Amino acid sequence: MQTDSTNICERTGRSQELSEFKHGTVIGCHLCNKSIREISLLLKISRSIVCGIITKWKQLVTTATQPQSEWGYRMLKRTVHRSRQLSTESIA
Repeated sequence: MQTDSTNICERTGRSQELSEFKHGTVIGCHLCNKSIREISLLLKISRSIVCGIITKWKQLVTTATQPQSEWGYRMLKRTVHRSRQLSTESIA
């Protein structure tokens, strides 16, 4: 038996993604002219997550989870930053 204090990930929801239904509900509330604060209180989701869902929907016209395409770019940037004296052939 787990208490509320021992299962932090389940309590805060940090390790879980929101369902597509919740994403759609956020967008539906936004289209009904609800404020971010009202949506947050209604669905019990943080305001930053609600704002992120709405921003993503406005930019990409979708709420589906996208793959992390910047991973290769981040790794290359980190490698170049750490060893600036290397040639492009050795980095590649």
